[in-house]
Amino acid sequence: MFNGLRRHVQLLVAFARNSLVRDMTFRGNFIVDCISSLAWLLMNLGFYLLIFFHVRSIGATTGWGRDEFYVFLATTWIINSIVQAFLMPNAQEFSELIRTGGLDYALLKPIDTQFLISFRRVEWASLSNAVAGVIILLYAIWKLSMRTDPPWELSLGVGLLYVVYIACGVALFYSLIVCLAATSIWLGRNQSLYDFWFYITNFSRYPMEIYQSGWGIPLWYIFTFVFPILVIINVPARLLAQPLSPRQGWEWGLAIFAFLATIASLLLSRWVFQRALRSYSSASS
Repeated sequence: MFNGLRRHVQLLVAFARNSLVRDMTFRGNFIVDCISSLAWLLMNLGFYLLIFFHVRSIGATTGWGRDEFYVFLATTWIINSIVQAFLMPNAQEFSELIRTGGLDYALLKPIDTQFLISFRRVEWASLSNAVAGVIILLYAIWKLSMRTDPPWELSLGVGLLYVVYIACGVALFYSLIVCLAATSIWLGRNQSLYDFWFYITNFSRYPMEIYQSGWGIPLWYIFTFVFPILVIINVPARLLAQPLSPRQGWEWGLAIFAFLATIASLLLSRWVFQRALRSYSSASS
């Protein structure tokens, strides 16, 4: 098992290195991509700066003040940039692999097919968003550390849980991407993958409290317990930002649910992918 794990890690490093060499071959394009991504983030940040110029928090009793929300925003950028760098480029090319017969060659490789087609390409420019997210996160933590009412403290355990739930968020997104990409085998082409991805993940970009009233309640139930999109950003951001003090008991319950949902989603996506492969017909047949 350890040899297999080491082999997969070595392959992932090789994929990342080859992608970096490819990106550096066209450095001008790489720089423009980074600038474009950062410009979008700055416009996004400016929008929220404008909002907090008029209000002190998102909701009177939610605890999501400006600094707490910056933790949420930074967490969104970090998770989305990892997904955009490592997962989306490969998912978008999956239908082309089917059409051109590239999937035939992937199936013949002495490595797990899902791993190969999921991580063979890395878009390094997208990681510029993660760097910006880390900077905003450190700034928000610094501001929260000076808060006295209620006091905010960062413990080693909370910091480790934050990293763990960042990984859980990426894994949940990965599961969704795999399920969407696998439909290309049945549909032949799935050009609407990115559009559907954007629509469905838009729900994760805001604190879940905004859905907990009126007609938003059904959305809160669906995207928390049926399709656990809301827990992807909310759980790690809530653990670190601690918008409510003292902590509410349901926050830990939500964290446990998010961990179990991650495991279940990974198993489901694996089953969907394997089931789709059994329906695949070779491009030469």
